[in-house]
Amino acid sequence: MKRGRKTNEANSSSSEETAEGESKRHKVVDEKSRVVQGPDWANLLQDIILQVFQYLPLLDRAHASQVCRSWNQVFHMPDLWRCFEFELNQPATSYLRATHPELIKQIIKRHSNHLQYVSFKVVDSSKESAEAACDILSQLVNCSLKTLGLISTARPSFMDLPKSHFISALTVVFVNSKSLSSLKIDDTPVDDPSLKVLVANNSDTLKLLKMSSCPHVSPAGILCVADQCHGLRELALNYHLLSDELLLALSSEKHVRLEHLRIDVVSENPGQTQFHTIQKSSWDAFIKHSPKVNLVMYFFLYEEEFDPFFRYEIPVTHLYFGRSVSKDVLGRVGMTCPRLVELVVCANGLRPLDEELIRIAERCKYLSAVGLGECEVSCSAFVEFVKMCGGRLSQLSIMEEVLIPDQKYSLEQIHWEVSKHLGRVWFPDMMPTW
Repeated sequence: MKRGRKTNEANSSSSEETAEGESKRHKVVDEKSRVVQGPDWANLLQDIILQVFQYLPLLDRAHASQVCRSWNQVFHMPDLWRCFEFELNQPATSYLRATHPELIKQIIKRHSNHLQYVSFKVVDSSKESAEAACDILSQLVNCSLKTLGLISTARPSFMDLPKSHFISALTVVFVNSKSLSSLKIDDTPVDDPSLKVLVANNSDTLKLLKMSSCPHVSPAGILCVADQCHGLRELALNYHLLSDELLLALSSEKHVRLEHLRIDVVSENPGQTQFHTIQKSSWDAFIKHSPKVNLVMYFFLYEEEFDPFFRYEIPVTHLYFGRSVSKDVLGRVGMTCPRLVELVVCANGLRPLDEELIRIAERCKYLSAVGLGECEVSCSAFVEFVKMCGGRLSQLSIMEEVLIPDQKYSLEQIHWEVSKHLGRVWFPDMMPTW
């Protein structure tokens, strides 16, 4: 009996060990299978796939749509095509991959009525890429765009096209959209008649117009836009389109308060460009109507061309000098720009700007951002400038080469002094060595 019990106990123990071993083996197999299987990409939530697809270029979207049925369904969701950038280039002139024209045609055929925020980015200077953009524009007959941007990162591009071809394609969008609110058409052959078409079809909805470097537009053309588009809040244009009549139109009781006005003052041929003068009364009327407007001015002039500017008070808030500017002009800035918030000077002569900076600190009580490039300022004058402006200088970008050591401060000492007056740690910017 004892022998029988021992045998049964041994068999029972052996079977338990066998069962435990089998359980462990199954567990290991299950764990390995889980590792091998990984996540189920086909069953991801469509909202997540949609978010990913929105960051993909057109060609990559098309490839991803072929992964499975779920991803293909997301590819054709209207939400994916409300905002899109067509990036155009020619393989022979760019290292970037060109999107196949047939794919673009298919997208337009199926989703043109979903497009609302569209931009065309021409990344090379080829005429063919600009023509491709116009061909796409002319096909947008069933769309209702809210935003249209034509961007040429390599000039010239759109300007190389026959004017009639470009205007014909652009007016297709103007006529069919009916609710265009934002238009960016820099460096294009747009003209006065096409702006009239824009106004006739979108005057109640247009809020932003950016059209610098459009040589076929006259002051009368932009005045037509200001007269009719009373909801316009942001405007960017070249100085030759700015006029007293335009400022007065933007100041009328019918017009909403402008929030942002950018003026590019550009000279391509030194000594051959004549710049007109805007009357102080026009600026006064404008700022009375829109007291909180940001007036941004970019200057790309030669020294002898600054004579018409800064002769009396103007309401500029952001001022950028892209070329060398004289001490005299910067001195006038301190006297005539009391609303100045930001000042950037890329270059100056070899004479220190000590007095000019001190004057700007005294007169420009709202100044909060300053950038100085190829200029010279003594360390003592710079410390005094920062001391006068105090903690309101939220942005201070000064190249180390700008600061000239003197008897009072060395380059090592100025770091501590400026940091003390700013209330935060500050260092001058260093010139890259590569």
